[in-house]
Amino acid sequence: MYLRIDNTSSFLLALQLPTLLNGKIIAGIGAGIAIVIIVVSIFAFSNLEQNGIGLQTISRNEKLGLVINTPTSAVTIQQLDKIYEDAASTGIGRSNVYLFWNMVEPQKGMYNFHDTDVLMSLNKKNDLKVTLYFSIINGKTLGPFPDWMGKPRLHAISDDDIVNILDVLLSRYNIIDKVIIGGGIDAHFRYEEELMPTYKDLFNNVYEKIKEKHPNVKIGNSFSLNSIMEQELEHIVSELSMGDFVAFTYFPVDSLNEIVKTPSDARADLEKIFELVPDKKISLFELSWSTSDFVGGNEEDQADFIPIAYDFYNDNEPKIEFFTWYRQYDRPEGTCEIDLSQIEGFIGIGTSEFVAERLGHYICNAGLIDVDGKPKPAWNEFEKVIRQNQ
Repeated sequence: MYLRIDNTSSFLLALQLPTLLNGKIIAGIGAGIAIVIIVVSIFAFSNLEQNGIGLQTISRNEKLGLVINTPTSAVTIQQLDKIYEDAASTGIGRSNVYLFWNMVEPQKGMYNFHDTDVLMSLNKKNDLKVTLYFSIINGKTLGPFPDWMGKPRLHAISDDDIVNILDVLLSRYNIIDKVIIGGGIDAHFRYEEELMPTYKDLFNNVYEKIKEKHPNVKIGNSFSLNSIMEQELEHIVSELSMGDFVAFTYFPVDSLNEIVKTPSDARADLEKIFELVPDKKISLFELSWSTSDFVGGNEEDQADFIPIAYDFYNDNEPKIEFFTWYRQYDRPEGTCEIDLSQIEGFIGIGTSEFVAERLGHYICNAGLIDVDGKPKPAWNEFEKVIRQNQ
């Protein structure tokens, strides 16, 4: 049985977040490009269950994760199963799953679990915990929300509705232990700081109600570390460091999405997280290094950064909630293009076609394995550091 995987190229303004088109699910995405959309039937989920969903015995570190994605536009269930097995064989203990409200609750009180059941089954089979990205904010945009909600402004979003859908998901999938509610919120509030108190109230209300129902689930927001430093938005992190942890994405790029750091420079950037968040646990939600020479990347620097990044983890492990590498596979050149016309309000120097083109190249070449299935040197380094931390 084949999974139909469509290449889309929608771009979210935070430059690090996934998106969704036509109500379909994205599996293992990040960094602003909707790369993999899986359309499956409940029959596929049933087959996975019948073929033996069971926990693996390999030793795992639940703090260490990998964004699991496919390298091609169509895969069989068996191929996707193998991709998950290969990722899990390293000893990682978690993966990211990106869901959106308009997909899982297309009509109020009526839920669509066809696609999510498959993804969660693969994570459960491989004994992986899940960081759920269920974002109310995606960079500069809100949502996407179901049609039955209309297009509410921030103050009109019901915390009870958010709590209800999260409760449904957390009750159905007990492998979810971390939830990110707001993604790229530094981009969202950069020009609308007056809305931060509204979001704080919404987040805190959701947090308290979810904690009553699911006290062991930890909840937070994510920020783009490189954007914060480039745009001097440290005060937004200070104001919105709510919940159980504060998550960051990190690309070693400048405002033009070109790699301008050395691996040692990037380590210094990571150290700045603790200046931004001195009193809470932090997380690296999507940590990456592209090998695209178009943006100044190469395989040597990517491989060099892996042990440097995990030295940072080891040195600061008690302060870190989870640490997830973005991502397993490259995508073919040209499949990460960004259609700026799809994004409402797409303006500014950081969102020009020039910048978007470079982001596309960065994303397509950010994997640890190339599109032909050949591991890059960084894949071997990744396996090594994960096993050292089991």
